[in-house]
Amino acid sequence: MKILITGANGQLGTELRQLLDEHDLSYTGTDAQDLDITDKTAVDRYFDENHPTIVFHCAAYTAVDAAEEEPGKSIDYKVNVLGTQNIAQAAEAVGATLFYISTDYVFDGTNDQMYTEETVPAPKNEYGRTKLAGEQAVANIMSKYYIIRTSWVFGEYGKNFVYTMLKLAETHDQLTVVDDQQGRPTWTRTLAEFMLFALNKQLPFGLYQLSNDNDCTWYEFAKEILKDKAVKVLPVDSDQFPQKAYRPRHSIMDLSKVKATGFVIPTWQEALTAFMQKIDSK
Repeated sequence: MKILITGANGQLGTELRQLLDEHDLSYTGTDAQDLDITDKTAVDRYFDENHPTIVFHCAAYTAVDAAEEEPGKSIDYKVNVLGTQNIAQAAEAVGATLFYISTDYVFDGTNDQMYTEETVPAPKNEYGRTKLAGEQAVANIMSKYYIIRTSWVFGEYGKNFVYTMLKLAETHDQLTVVDDQQGRPTWTRTLAEFMLFALNKQLPFGLYQLSNDNDCTWYEFAKEILKDKAVKVLPVDSDQFPQKAYRPRHSIMDLSKVKATGFVIPTWQEALTAFMQKIDSK
């Protein structure tokens, strides 16, 4: 088994490397400096020379608001669509299994029920559209693949909502956070563990949705993050924080398919507690 991790220095890629190290699994990690996934010639050459058998495709463009600036022409499109196509074509050519990470933003957020793997996607921002196009590329090109949709990602390695709240609490005695967007937070550790679980258990190929269990608003998430801090958190509507990209108001994904595999999903509260203990111990 020869494992390749694209985006190996990103938030999820770094978490995955840590997990593989703990399991004494060897791998090769690349980032944009090592392998430009938007360069098809470079990607084909890399796969021809190295023949990975497992590809954890963690490389992605995730600047949601910046992606709105030049739809179809931006770095977002080049990385999430063309780059994913390049990786999928090269992976298929060498018979590799591909893991692709997608997002709850493939949904429009207008459904008041949970979104299942069978729900027809209807993204309303450019980031969601490019990630859905990446899903379609993987499904159309690959024979052996896992598409994993996730949401509200936080982790030890990189910028995320938890770190933002903790940083703001250092200089503010009161914070306002939107309470009209509801979803499921996801710890990168849980996501990485499911990826390895799917590989080890040889789960059926296809589409899965994975986040931590239970749901909340960003306001409720912030309240839990800052419950031991001397800061007051107040709820506000999203129109108090206008942004270029549309954010789904209700993007709770159904986790039944993953639960049926036997993978135990911690609640987001349990995941957050474990994460906070980890960073506090450093």
